[in-house]
Amino acid sequence: MRSISVTPLGEGWAVWSDGLDNEMLFRSGGRAEAAARRLGKHLAAAGEPCEIRIHDRNGDLVGRFACPVPTASPTISGGGVAASAGEGRLS
Repeated sequence: MRSISVTPLGEGWAVWSDGLDNEMLFRSGGRAEAAARRLGKHLAAAGEPCEIRIHDRNGDLVGRFACPVPTASPTISGGGVAASAGEGRLS
């Protein structure tokens, strides 16, 4: 499982992971966390589960989020009726 971390760096915040060539830098911790979540979502969708670790200004771990690989949705088979756009009422 890949780890993605959000950590303080100087006056800003960094998002880094073992699979990234460079850190992503942000002025806002909230924007860094949002970027980490987007990265985790994209990696999980590509088949690589991730854990996002959020650190505060003191470097303490304050949050962890799992990004599991999505599972296939069950399909419904049978005699369903589909309405085209603009339809849906019965006469």
